[in-house]
Amino acid sequence: MNKTGIILLSGGLDSLVSLAVARDFCDVKLALTFDYSQRALKDEIQAASEIAAFYKIEHKVIKLPFLSEITNNALVNKNASLEFEKLDENSAKAVWVPNRNGLFLNIAASFADSLGFDYIIIGTNKEEANTFPDNSKEFLNQAESFFKFSTMAQPKIFAPLKDLEKYEIINLAVEKSAPLKFLKSCYNSKESCAKSHCGKCESCKRLKAAILKSVNKDLLKLFF
Repeated sequence: MNKTGIILLSGGLDSLVSLAVARDFCDVKLALTFDYSQRALKDEIQAASEIAAFYKIEHKVIKLPFLSEITNNALVNKNASLEFEKLDENSAKAVWVPNRNGLFLNIAASFADSLGFDYIIIGTNKEEANTFPDNSKEFLNQAESFFKFSTMAQPKIFAPLKDLEKYEIINLAVEKSAPLKFLKSCYNSKESCAKSHCGKCESCKRLKAAILKSVNKDLLKLFF
């Protein structure tokens, strides 16, 4: 396997499964987790670290203090509510981080350019692209075109889940024997939850719905 890659690894479902798939596509050398003072930061770092160790790849945490300073929403503000009745533009706006995926991809591109990696792996998906435009294929195409001018290595973006709904990602996780026991997809910290996931935030609601529609509904017991 001659191609090499770097992955954006949050410790959540999409990044975990993307890594499981990418390992069949290229030699993933490095995982990046970003610290912007999000509520579940400690848990995300732990999850990402355990996932990286499981797959035997290097793991780095990149601190972005300025991002928390300009992010005034429920993902960072512990006094704001993360609970919404519907998953729509309002719930998405409540956890929107300014230019997050754009920033993360550009940082990964710097590493790829310096270290000579061929691919940047990101866990975007079809379902969330409906409310988060930086999950869309259009966004990924535009981001990749930028690297033709901003890097010498000109890395490609590999988003193996971009055409999948959440339940299909769960099915793929089962198929790939991904270590779901390490997963942290909840926006809340474990300290504020009865179990590892709160079951009430947008991310938890998507995870619940996906598991209920998947081939292994018993996974609910693992998280909620």
